[in-house]
Amino acid sequence: MSVLSVTCHVLLFLSFIVEGSVHEYRGERFVAKGNAFVVHGGSEGIYSSKPGNFNETESSAIPANGDSYIRFEKIVFRRTEEFSNFTSGLVQAIVFEVEDRETIGGSAYGGQRAICCRADLAKLGACTEGEVIHRPSTKDPSWPHVFGVSFNAYELVATLPSRSIQVTKTGMYNLYFMHCDPNLKGVVVEGKTIWKNPTGYLPGRMAPLMNFYGFMSLAFVILGVFWFYQYARYWREVFPLLNCITLVITLGMFEMALWYFDYAEFNETGVRPTGITIWAVTFGTVKRTVARLIILMVSMGYGVVRSTLGGLTSKVIMLGATFFLASEVLELVENAGAVSDLSGKARLFLVLPVALLDAFFIIWIFKSLSATLNKLQARRMMVKLDIYRKFTNALAVSVIVSVGWICYELYFKSNDVYNEHWQNAWVIPAFWQVLSFSLLCIICALWAPSQNSMRYAYSDDVGEEFERDDSSLTLIKPSSMPSKDVRSAPAARPVHTNNVASNGDVEEDKTE
Repeated sequence: MSVLSVTCHVLLFLSFIVEGSVHEYRGERFVAKGNAFVVHGGSEGIYSSKPGNFNETESSAIPANGDSYIRFEKIVFRRTEEFSNFTSGLVQAIVFEVEDRETIGGSAYGGQRAICCRADLAKLGACTEGEVIHRPSTKDPSWPHVFGVSFNAYELVATLPSRSIQVTKTGMYNLYFMHCDPNLKGVVVEGKTIWKNPTGYLPGRMAPLMNFYGFMSLAFVILGVFWFYQYARYWREVFPLLNCITLVITLGMFEMALWYFDYAEFNETGVRPTGITIWAVTFGTVKRTVARLIILMVSMGYGVVRSTLGGLTSKVIMLGATFFLASEVLELVENAGAVSDLSGKARLFLVLPVALLDAFFIIWIFKSLSATLNKLQARRMMVKLDIYRKFTNALAVSVIVSVGWICYELYFKSNDVYNEHWQNAWVIPAFWQVLSFSLLCIICALWAPSQNSMRYAYSDDVGEEFERDDSSLTLIKPSSMPSKDVRSAPAARPVHTNNVASNGDVEEDKTE
């Protein structure tokens, strides 16, 4: 199956599951958890409403009006006719802030913890048998919010009353639908809930990213203006590598703009705009793939000290195509799926291939850089050697910083099991954008179009000599023999050696 066909299948699949802060339930079945039956209705970070600002009618018309709430609309529970000949227990909706998670469930005399009230707990007067155990929060007795509905005999549908729950405290909020009746087999939930923040419908952990992408769009515009001005001014000195950098800058400008409009539309409607999201993801994946391939090819000396990659071309293309496919699938699943602040374990299987491919890129890049630097030093191409050393240092610093940030990210997530630090979670994806932009700025500074740009480009007079096997480098390495032996070298060599030496001298003069 080709890369294109796999990507198309993923897009087709995601087109049916795209959701947002409007959480829709389309026949979700209850799953047994302990002695209860549960459907997870959503988890989002929500900032508190502005005091005295809650107006349900106005909230539906103006997203950024300072109100925060969770609204239940047309929530119904359905059961099959086969299991409808009895009056059921309550099917309940439970909304709680993550700090109040211990108020849900309980145990008798310190025994095994249960969600549903058992006979032993009911005898103690702690709860009502057959209902979810819950206690008032010590910080706000009106929380958690628990309400429900039951099925009458032979009734197939039970409708949960519509209501809005105002959020007056910033926190991570969770919604679960639960029931404790084992006779309610095959019950499903339908309808939707709407989760809103003071500034709009963006989930709390994503809200700061809208402004971030706005600033990044401006940063790319500034970089683009500088680069395109230099490009137009010295267009006669442009060589292929500069065209590749121009492509990356252009892709970055489109990516940042698309992400900003994606978040802005999401914030206005509460539903993620599928088309814009897919385009933003695709532009970003293409940019990252092209950037990695350019760095790899430059590390091999392409466009600077060699005209082609030779037999490595197919391998480079294959690595790029594999990375694009793995990254595209990962980004689509993360950004075009249902929005929830709880991350699924299945994400690991999508992250792992991308991480391995990135590691392979890094190893190949530094291995190629080492070989290129050795050849440049042996041939005394000092101008190109200087710029390659700066390029290597920049890459080394970015890799070290990346490894350090990955360690921090693992620490952050391992110590935030319940997403209590959701307000800082936006920094993690934002950092990677800033790091890649910083590296791009360094590359632009090193290879900015100028009147002397061609001194960094590939030239035929040294290209063939550079592309020889490493074994041939011994012919031009400094000899330990006396100078009189060097002067007695065969006559066939001086012409070639002088050409190389003169080229190095010319480049040295340009440096000065």
